[in-house]
Amino acid sequence: MNTQWMKKSTGLLLAGLVGMGLAGCSEGDSGNEDTVSIGILQYMEHNSLSAAQDGFIAELEEAGYVDGENLELELMNAQGDQGNLQSMSEQLSQDNDLILGIATPSAQSLATVNQNDPILFTAVTDPVDAGLVESLENPGGNVTGTSDMVPIEKQIQLLLSVTPDAETIGIIYNSSEPNSAIQADLAIAEIEAAGLQAEVSTVTTTNDVQQVLTSLAQSVDGLYIPTDNTLASTAAIVGEIAKEYKLPVVAGSTDQVEKGGLATYGINYEDLGRQTAQMAINILENGDTPETMAVETSDSFDLFVNEDMAETLGIDPASISLPEE
Repeated sequence: MNTQWMKKSTGLLLAGLVGMGLAGCSEGDSGNEDTVSIGILQYMEHNSLSAAQDGFIAELEEAGYVDGENLELELMNAQGDQGNLQSMSEQLSQDNDLILGIATPSAQSLATVNQNDPILFTAVTDPVDAGLVESLENPGGNVTGTSDMVPIEKQIQLLLSVTPDAETIGIIYNSSEPNSAIQADLAIAEIEAAGLQAEVSTVTTTNDVQQVLTSLAQSVDGLYIPTDNTLASTAAIVGEIAKEYKLPVVAGSTDQVEKGGLATYGINYEDLGRQTAQMAINILENGDTPETMAVETSDSFDLFVNEDMAETLGIDPASISLPEE
């Protein structure tokens, strides 16, 4: 199967879910309704973004929108290739009632191509800085969605609690991802406020991660990684290096930690995808418009500990907890 075109299925719609709404439909003509067509553009393949997509689709299904029955899904994945985004965005904008962009580059591409149809985003840290909305409270256009901004202060506190003798904390992220840079700057401020030194390294592609991180790991006492797409897609490599250098890693999301970190107080991306689906349902069923739908943040954050990694590092998993306020 072509990795850029994952599936496209068709079916019939339950009465009155698109277009003019319920008012124009009667029980007698329900067999002639249009389908609900939703396009999804995922920026690249890694667990967090895939979990957001899975959660979005699962929540739709639980609400009665079933792919192959009354829902048409068109799924595309740019595989981290900027060159794919515009053509995929143009294709998805042709005949879908609503489009979801997963991660900032996907959402930006869709917003550039389509200024008319409802566009939702998820896994976007700062949609204002990304130019997707005018403000979080009043997006002002055809784009809104859910932000994956994480509680940086608590994540740094968590990292420092498991590295009480640390003097230097490393940070690594992709310099071409603005959302990662925003999180890194916040983390640096927290680290320096605690009287420690922050040592920052950046990468530009997944090919850089092993070499850059190996060098960084030799000069720091702990490592912080934001919700960075490049680092999330190489979480297994991060885990191998963390084990080799006995390096505690706190990352932005539970998915990153599961594959290669020690702990986090972060987002569950499946839940975030479900939250975004509820916004889609409000658009389809209630006539809500992105223009006036405030950007939402995660409903909850989870303390997640990778017990295997903790044991490898000689840390009792039960001892890892958020510091008290």
